[in-house]
Amino acid sequence: MTVVEHLDELRRRLIICLSAVGVASVVGFVFYRRIFAWLLSPYRDAIQAIPQEIRVTDALVATSPTEPFLTFVKIGLFTGFLIALPVVLYQLWRFITPGLTRRERRLAVPFVLVSVILFAVGVVFSFLVAPRGLAFLFSFGGENLVPLLTVDRYLSFLIFLILAFGLSFEMPLVLLFLAGARIISSAQMRRWRRYAYFATVVFAAVATPTQDPYTMLLMWVPLVLLYEGAILVARLLKR
Repeated sequence: MTVVEHLDELRRRLIICLSAVGVASVVGFVFYRRIFAWLLSPYRDAIQAIPQEIRVTDALVATSPTEPFLTFVKIGLFTGFLIALPVVLYQLWRFITPGLTRRERRLAVPFVLVSVILFAVGVVFSFLVAPRGLAFLFSFGGENLVPLLTVDRYLSFLIFLILAFGLSFEMPLVLLFLAGARIISSAQMRRWRRYAYFATVVFAAVATPTQDPYTMLLMWVPLVLLYEGAILVARLLKR
């Protein structure tokens, strides 16, 4: 394929992805209240974990007339992205398949399935981390500072946390893809273990919005385990 043909193919794949997200967002708009209550649960758990004398409310605050509507749109689109994730990953795979062998092209379904599972595990971890991280940060204020978050700030924090955990948990799949393409090997990954551990520590420190040691540890330990798992699978595949 020429450069122009590659760009045309990329445009077509992006249109399919955006269309899938748009259609899936309808689900987010229809079930907005239930999804919003689910996203609000980490904040409410964090409020319940702090001393009672600094609790004001477990509801979020809207600081402008348009903020409730923008919240509705943001939650709907984010829900649409999560639902359409299998389509997005499949289109990504189809975009890179022209450079793969016929045998490697057959891995499309396992690639998409494993990607979705790893992302879902990352989302679960983010919801386990969020209440503890928020409570940890709220505790620094003492009795003279009460938590009262705006809906925009909270959703931005939570969405960033979900994406950080979800995308970071895709690391072993990227490593296995590179190993399958013979760009790296399991022996190289074993030699790079110390550097990989250090890189994951730095990534966990940057990616976690709370940036407290507890939250960083909860992200770093799974990343290390996933890295070791990628080495093991690459060795079993004789890469």
